[in-house]
Amino acid sequence: MTEAAFGRPGIIPLWFGESDRVTPDFIRRAAAQAMQNGHTFYTPNRGIPELRAAVSEYLGKLHGRPVDVARVSITASGVSAIMLVMQSLVDAGDNVVIVTPLWPNCADAIEILGGEARRVALVPGPGGWSLDLDRLFAACDDRTRAIFVNSPGNPTGWMASSDDLAAILAFCRRRGIWAIADEVYQRIVYDRRAAPSLLDIAEPDDPVISINSFSKAWCMTGWRLGWVVAPPAYGDVLGKINEFNMSGATTFVQHAGVAAIRDGEPFVAEIVAQYRQARDLVVQRLGAMRRVRLTPPAAAFYAFFRVDGVSDSLAFAKEIVARTNVGLAPGIAFGPEGEGWLRLCFATSPARLSEALDRLEPMLS
Repeated sequence: MTEAAFGRPGIIPLWFGESDRVTPDFIRRAAAQAMQNGHTFYTPNRGIPELRAAVSEYLGKLHGRPVDVARVSITASGVSAIMLVMQSLVDAGDNVVIVTPLWPNCADAIEILGGEARRVALVPGPGGWSLDLDRLFAACDDRTRAIFVNSPGNPTGWMASSDDLAAILAFCRRRGIWAIADEVYQRIVYDRRAAPSLLDIAEPDDPVISINSFSKAWCMTGWRLGWVVAPPAYGDVLGKINEFNMSGATTFVQHAGVAAIRDGEPFVAEIVAQYRQARDLVVQRLGAMRRVRLTPPAAAFYAFFRVDGVSDSLAFAKEIVARTNVGLAPGIAFGPEGEGWLRLCFATSPARLSEALDRLEPMLS
């Protein structure tokens, strides 16, 4: 899609999963100050102590229970964290059971290593998406290394319930497999401060790995900074694997991350309020278009919708961009379960979003 229309004059690009807002000034100033202070050298593989401590403190407050700094590792993005975790767990012939539709990097990281990504699809409904736990658990066998859950989810906006997560954790404990939670949209939620998390209930030595990122809640997509929370002993393994990949995230970016964590709550509240208004606008406008079948998102900043009569989402997305100059992501990008669907990222200004919907309406009504 981007090759078809990237940089076209007048394009409204709603295909990527990022805000159109620049990273807040207080974060940019922290990075500049860190460079001026000479923070340009290598760091420990698991991150600078200041950032690990900041993440530990932040998560403790968010989840209402301590998250010891020994469990925290810093990575060069959430993407890198996913790859590092899969490198630590998956050998050829192993499998990881994943909840789909799903951002493709998660499945691809498994398959790059010779593993199998076993897909268990969410079920759409008028009240939202739902997960069939019986099907999820039945997909596991003696070569299953982990269950991978992205909640809140990309592209669906589905959010796992606390009961879902408790059942998954109990199953993984019994089976001796890992529960991996991609929680990068944890703060982009519209009816509470944060989405339910395995960290709300997991004990320090439980087989739980939580992956997160600075990209979404703090508008830091280009900075490439994330973190992993896992049992303390696993952190040492992650640090060794990181040595062979990145040898630590960029030094002055980590100092900017400290500022984001410690001073960023007002900005997070502001950006979520903007996204809530954008979600309501998109649900109202798309929901009124005759050909659209939309399951309203509970969280994240995507509208994932089906269009009557569309069986080739990539071809249709290319037709849309050719005729309207609005860029959407084709559902097939998120696996076979997404065929016939489109993803619209509404993390953009109200005026720009309204213009995009005006352009789309003639094709979707």
